[in-house]
Amino acid sequence: MKKIDLKNLTITKAHESLTKGDFTAVELAQAYLAEIEKKNGELHAYLEVYDNVLDQAGFADKAIAALKKEKKEIPMLMGIPFAIKDNILVKGKTASSASRILENYSATYDATVIKKLQQKNGAVLIGRTNMDEFAMGGSTENSAYGVTKNPHDTSRVAGGSSGGSAAALAADLCLAALGSDTGGSIRQPASFCGVIGMKPTYGSVSRYGVMAMGSSLDQIGPFGKTVEDAQIVFDAIKGRDPMDSTTISSDTYPRVSLKKKPVVGVPMHFLDKGLHPSVKKTLDETISKLKEKGYEIREITLPNIAYSLPVYYVIMPAEVSSNMARFDGVKYGLHKDGKNSIDDYFASRAAGFGPEVRRRILLGTYVLSSGYYDAYYYRANAARRIITDDFAKAFESVDIVLTPTAPSPAFKIGEKTADPVAMYLEDIFTVTANLTGLPALSVPAGCAEIDGKKLPIGMQLTGRHGDEATLFEAGKDIEIGV
Repeated sequence: MKKIDLKNLTITKAHESLTKGDFTAVELAQAYLAEIEKKNGELHAYLEVYDNVLDQAGFADKAIAALKKEKKEIPMLMGIPFAIKDNILVKGKTASSASRILENYSATYDATVIKKLQQKNGAVLIGRTNMDEFAMGGSTENSAYGVTKNPHDTSRVAGGSSGGSAAALAADLCLAALGSDTGGSIRQPASFCGVIGMKPTYGSVSRYGVMAMGSSLDQIGPFGKTVEDAQIVFDAIKGRDPMDSTTISSDTYPRVSLKKKPVVGVPMHFLDKGLHPSVKKTLDETISKLKEKGYEIREITLPNIAYSLPVYYVIMPAEVSSNMARFDGVKYGLHKDGKNSIDDYFASRAAGFGPEVRRRILLGTYVLSSGYYDAYYYRANAARRIITDDFAKAFESVDIVLTPTAPSPAFKIGEKTADPVAMYLEDIFTVTANLTGLPALSVPAGCAEIDGKKLPIGMQLTGRHGDEATLFEAGKDIEIGV
């Protein structure tokens, strides 16, 4: 088998090598399968490696040869090995959302993002990655199939809920990955694992064929080893989709200053306490780096940002409660026999759902119930509009909002599982992008030395609706190799 330097490989480099014939898509896939064989047993990033990986790669090689012969352009993602989060449907493959209730469910169609990657661009799908059950969690400890470990320190979490995708990429078990982000589920694991993670503008990427958690919050997005890689994947999967009425076309917006680098706003009033010292140090270093590169840094105020987390933890469980109602043990998934049909329903859900899913269903059902709807759900949605308006006002004077992605580096496995509130606080900087629908990018910007291990730290860039381009531009000036 040909030796390929997977650690330093990017999509751009792999594309050049596949085009020139330095190695084939089959050889590239074999290299990743060999790494998976060595590492996945300990990391538990993949729940399943597909049995047709080499067949897909062989098809890509034939397509590359045919396009070269015809002197046509070869898509950037042709032959590129991808990891896919377990809540994204791939026709004929198991899609369990890391839940017992769907452990034997086989997808009957491809998600739109899968069609775009595989059918349109010729990407190679390696397998499905571990996650928090139905994307509910921030550590991948809520998976029904075991925790995913952080490649930088296997005693620590990879983050969540897309922890498997982030860990697979960081450990060189794929070259790119897809995740879903409802409150930080791409960006936080990207920060913990030292890779790029993007939550695009709400509606810019189709959610058709992706299991819903919070329908007004969910967004599919890319993981990449570099900002450029994430941009390539985003460009491939974005766009309108007739199967998803919430999808939008990308727009471009004028900047505050068209002559200079983007103007960066920092809400220091929200960052003055609760940060791990290494995260605060990385934030300060990032601000200095941006200043040196010609960015103007302005301190901004987001008056109601402190309410984002409580608002999120009312709206999200309410939408979870609604979306989880479809898993009834009748049409698909786990079925348990009870005394009657109602008993079947209760028995199937009790056996199929884990504790965190049950907790969120209960919370959501409560805030939507008669007598509490106005007090909780209605008021949370009103506050959501106010928070969105705060960001719109901020973007009148800045182009980007800079914060850390998470308040600390990756924490120890088991450290926060007994305290759901401590776990929910991990989302403090990420939930605003989902509440407002804004695009946000997590970029590796520094490291913390803890227990003799180097743990990555990510910085988050939030932009205007549809203005991912400015985030990619600034991200390239921040990113460091981890």
